[in-house]
Amino acid sequence: MCVGLSAKVVNVKDGTALIDAGGAKREVSAGILDDLEPGDFVMVHAGVAIAKITQDEDDEAAELMENLS
Repeated sequence: MCVGLSAKVVNVKDGTALIDAGGAKREVSAGILDDLEPGDFVMVHAGVAIAKITQDEDDEAAELMENLS
């Protein structure tokens, strides 16, 4: 099973996005998403931002992950 991580975009530069996932920041590839901007929410898998999501979807994903713990 593959699991994606939802995160908020902090910065975007040269096809790389700095994301914040629950306080943990890291850089991921953002080359496959157009018009990605700070403040956007994304789904990340294997170090790649694979889709833009809404804040509601981010909140739902965070809740689901918390319930799995």
